[in-house]
Order: sequence, then C-alpha cells, then structure tokens
Amino acid sequence: MYELNHAAMQPWRAMADATRMFYQNPLNPISRTRLGRTMAAWAEVFERTTRRYGKPAFDLHETIIDARPVPVVENTVWSRPFCHLKHFQRDLAKPRPKDPRVLLVAPMSGHYATLLRGTVERFLPEAEVYITDWVDARNVPVSDGTFDLDDYIDYLIAMLDHLGPGTHIVGVCQPSVPVLAAVSLMEARKDPNSPVSMTLMGGPIDTRCNPTAVNQLAEEKDLEWFRDNVIMQVPFPNLGFGRPVYPGFLQLTGFMSMNMDRHMIAQKDFFMHLVRDDGDSAEKHREFYDEYLAVMDLTAEFYLQTVKTVFMDHSLSRGTMTHRGEPVDPGAISRVALMTVEGENDDITGRGQTRAAHRLCTSLPDNMKLHYEQPRVGHYGVFNGSRFRNEVAPRMLNFMRAQQSVTRRSPMRVVA
Repeated sequence: MYELNHAAMQPWRAMADATRMFYQNPLNPISRTRLGRTMAAWAEVFERTTRRYGKPAFDLHETIIDARPVPVVENTVWSRPFCHLKHFQRDLAKPRPKDPRVLLVAPMSGHYATLLRGTVERFLPEAEVYITDWVDARNVPVSDGTFDLDDYIDYLIAMLDHLGPGTHIVGVCQPSVPVLAAVSLMEARKDPNSPVSMTLMGGPIDTRCNPTAVNQLAEEKDLEWFRDNVIMQVPFPNLGFGRPVYPGFLQLTGFMSMNMDRHMIAQKDFFMHLVRDDGDSAEKHREFYDEYLAVMDLTAEFYLQTVKTVFMDHSLSRGTMTHRGEPVDPGAISRVALMTVEGENDDITGRGQTRAAHRLCTSLPDNMKLHYEQPRVGHYGVFNGSRFRNEVAPRMLNFMRAQQSVTRRSPMRVVA
C-alpha cells in the first residue's frame, strides 16, 4: 500500500514541482509578490511532504587542519552485503603527530549513516575517521542471506580485525549493545586487535534504568505482536524483493509521533519562511528534514532479535546474552578503556541506560572509566550540534589520546 500510494502521488508531485518553478521563475513578475511566494510555498511543502527521500551523501570533501584546508577523499576499505566500511582519508601535506584512529559505528535503526555527518566532520581535523555505512535491506537480494544481531557483532569484530591494533571504537545509540558485546568477545579471546578504547553514546545498555516510551512499548507487547504488526516483505521491483523487513517508514512514523506537535510547527514555520522569503531559515529546514526523512529498511531477523535481546530480556545487563552459543561477558574487558556519554534531556535512551556499562565492566579499574552527561541536550544533541562540537567531542578526543599515550602492557591508564 505504501509503494502503491507513493506511485499514485507521483503525477501530483510533478505538478506541484512545476507549479513551484513557475511561481519562482524570476521572469514571472508574480514571483516577486506575496501571492507568488505563497503559491510556490504551498507547492514546495506538498512536494516535500509526499516525496520519498533517497540516501543522502556525506559531501565531506575538505577539512581544516592547522588552519589550512586539507582535501578529504571518501573510500570504501571493507565491504560485505549489509555494510561498507568508509574511510575519510585526509590528504595531509606533511607528517603530523599520530591522530587517533576512530571507528564510528553508526546506528542501524532506520536512518542512514549520514545522520552522523556532523560527528564525522567534527572529528576529521583531529582523527583518522572510519564509519559503518549500513546498506538498506530493501536493496540486498534474498540470495545474499540473512542478517541478525549475531551477524552485526561478527561484522564489528571483522572490521576491528581489518583495522588492526590501536583503534578507538565509538558506538552511537543503538550500536552500543553490539559494540560492547563485540569488545567483550574479543577480550575474552585475548584478541590482539581489541580496540584501545570504547565510547558508548546514548545507547540502551540497560533499558530498565529510566525507561522511555520506546522502552515501555517493548515491555507492553510480546515478540509475536511485533512480528505480526511491523514486519513486511519488500515489494517488487526492489532488489530485496521478498525479503522480510522492518520498513524504514514505520520506524520514521514512530519517531515522528513522539514529537508530532514539534514537526507540525516546523512545517508551518517552513511555509512562513518561504512566504517571507527568509531563505536561510528555509534552507536549514530543508537540510535537517532531507536527512531526517531519509530512512532505510532493517532485516526482520535483526530487528526482532534486537527487540527481544535488548528491550525485552535485557540479556546483556542481566548477564545472559550469548553470541552463537558463546557467553557475552563484559567482565572479560580488562584492556579497553570505557567512556559513556548521555544527554540530560534524552527521551529515546533514558539517563543511566548507557552509564550501566560501567557496572558491567567489572575488570576495568576506575581510572580506565569515564562518564559524561551533557546538559541541555536530547538524544540527537548527544552526537551532533553545537554542544557536541564544543563540549562532547573535545572530551572524547582527549580521552582517546590519553589511552594512546599508555602502552597495552601497562596495567593502569590515566584519563583526562
């Protein structure tokens, strides 16, 4: 039905776009009147409201290092059917002190990895940045097999093995659980490619702490309810035709319904910005919603296993989580420093849910642990925006550098 409605609206969207261009054409004298701007605004709001938003680009071609512009090239350095590992290679003109090598694990929760564009941009002047670019399940043929939470953990371990020793891993939101699980398994095996540090940001390590509306929904329903109500098959003619998925548009609907009044006001304000010819404010709206409304499908097996393991059974925090029959024990972590970051006003991941990782990592001394709560930010502000750039990111980078300055053979590390 979603695909059919989208196809049925296509002629109307084309008409709205033509209307907008007509009333914005500088050769049309009406374009300089309030009536012309109003008609163009109605047309653009209609077209944007009914559009399907494609995957955005990172568009990070340059950064500033030592007050000079440095070209940045985006490369794929590792790839599997459900994920590509991207490296933002900086074309440095001269050698510089070794920057932290950071693996950013982007959320696989409906939005693309480009949601972390601001995160990557902030780290680029001071770090070698890699990011997990998850593939839309709608575009993965059924012949490429399934992908569940166990596979997700396997992917993370394979990426860390590919990057080698000395990597700092950062799990943003949803990946916090698989990141902690992957590091726990590597540490239990004494893997030489275990990361130097692990930073978990706004992640649901223990959703029993200050449960939010998202957590409460999982508690109120059983797994069969989710299977029956939110799992669908990818329709023709997508590459993943026949694959059972949790559609991205359902995920987006859930997110928007939590703050529907805010989104309605934003649309009204956008319309008025267009009518008043306030180009800067209108462009900020476009930039945000071009990203926010671009969604991807998740495989059914990954979504259902995550709901059960993380939100229903609380397996990791209760010490019952396993990975392909192997126990996942954060108490095995003894060489990987831990930092957790939370937002004071986070309505997706409640305060204390991420910090719970500290009590699970029982083998880490206190001077290898650091927790930071950012005042006056919600979930998105934990990893993006001005407070992230000015207050959160510097603390994360200082934490990583502090770990790099101490060898693995040292039993104690000093953190800033």
